Amino acid sequence: MSTLFQEFKEYLQKIQRLDHVCELLTWDMETTVPKEGFAAHADCNAYFATESFKLSTSKEMKEYLDALQSEEEMSKLDDAWKFIIKKMAKDYDKNSRIPVDFFEAITRERSDSFEAWQEAKQKDDFSIFAPHLEKMIEMSKTLYGYTDPDKNVYDAMLDTYEEGMDAATIGRLFQELKEGILPLLKKILSKEEPDTSKFQRKYNVDAQRHVQKLLLDYIGFNWERGAIGEAEHPFTMSFNSKDVRVTNHYYEDHPISSMFSAIHEGGHAIFDQNVNPAFDNTVAASCDFMGIHESQSRFYENILGRNIHFWMPIYEKVQEILPELSDVTLEEFHREINHIKNSFIRTEADEVTYCFHVILRYEIEQALFRDNLPVSELPALWNQKMEEYLQIVPETDRVGVLQDMHWSDGSFGYFPSYLLGSIYDGMLLEAIEADLGSVDELLENNHIDQITKWLNEKIHIYGNTRLPKETIREVCGREVTVEPLIKYFTEKYTKLYDL
Repeated sequence: MSTLFQEFKEYLQKIQRLDHVCELLTWDMETTVPKEGFAAHADCNAYFATESFKLSTSKEMKEYLDALQSEEEMSKLDDAWKFIIKKMAKDYDKNSRIPVDFFEAITRERSDSFEAWQEAKQKDDFSIFAPHLEKMIEMSKTLYGYTDPDKNVYDAMLDTYEEGMDAATIGRLFQELKEGILPLLKKILSKEEPDTSKFQRKYNVDAQRHVQKLLLDYIGFNWERGAIGEAEHPFTMSFNSKDVRVTNHYYEDHPISSMFSAIHEGGHAIFDQNVNPAFDNTVAASCDFMGIHESQSRFYENILGRNIHFWMPIYEKVQEILPELSDVTLEEFHREINHIKNSFIRTEADEVTYCFHVILRYEIEQALFRDNLPVSELPALWNQKMEEYLQIVPETDRVGVLQDMHWSDGSFGYFPSYLLGSIYDGMLLEAIEADLGSVDELLENNHIDQITKWLNEKIHIYGNTRLPKETIREVCGREVTVEPLIKYFTEKYTKLYDL
């Protein structure tokens, strides 16, 4: 290890300590901070984030990166650190164009906007959030004007969350998926609705917390490296591979919601807990290609979690913890968790109609950033597209345009990654079965650990060191295609609904 490299790692540690404080503050703001304490946390978060930003975009950082990219210094590094240095140099080139005062201002506005969104959702009043959303849109345009001056703003946003996936590629995949599943969806919705009366009762919230623990244990969450909390909108936060936290939200009348949030966020957490620990506290540590990350959470949630064989080893235990389900057979439970119906809430939608929830948001983001849609017209456009795609119209903005937190912090371009994750999942299912055999048999025989191990070895350990297209090509042996997902939907629901 050269003296230069050692000095560089010590410099990075200063940044990592500041980032760690920011992450703790953010965790607290989204989970437990009292309303009147939020502002002080937000102020501290902005201060420490700005100090970190100053160090990461300083003249000293550039000198380190330039020196370490020399042929002599590069020859001393392993492949992981070569990637890290090159990635940091690329990030530096973009981020160093952002004025420090603007970075601090957008960091503060993100906190204010998130707080306004929470209040607006609770009060069902879009007008509380609207001015903050307008500001986040304008500040996001300015931000990407600094970082990607030669790129279309929305393409730059998409590239932030899934590098290499532009609007043309995403638009083509989404169109192919729409054309592939619309005929299937029409057939399903023409069938008689299943009886859901057994599920319409009250469920103990504390018991639901115990079910979450059971599910996290079952899928492979490492409690020595993980913790749980509660939030308005479930999320996962990774400090490093040794500290990964998940949250959930519980409804007294809807325990299936928290079950599948637990499985979904658990999938995210298992990914981050199993990244090569040598990457901790570097840009390689947590995959920021969100389509790949969402493929893991949604693989556990849907491909595994909505499979009846997933529940065979544990359903009786779930019934013991939630005795309200004692008269619900496994077959009835399986039918309910695969109940295809047009519904308002994205996070609670079935896996087929979920596709349209994401396409709707993708098209609205394009309207905001390409067509300059005024924020005041956003609720009406939302409702119009809900009617177009799902034939239902929200009666309130709480279950419409206010339901998601993502736009409050400027995460424009994130939503498409959810559906890209599902598209990847169809391909991953084929690859797993080619290597391990029937997923149904593995689950029924309580060998979910073999599936988790496969994902650990094929995807998780690499962290952020492979681009999405590279990952899919390496693991699945071909380019990204919607065909396996359409095949999965068609085979599963043709059988389930006797089409």
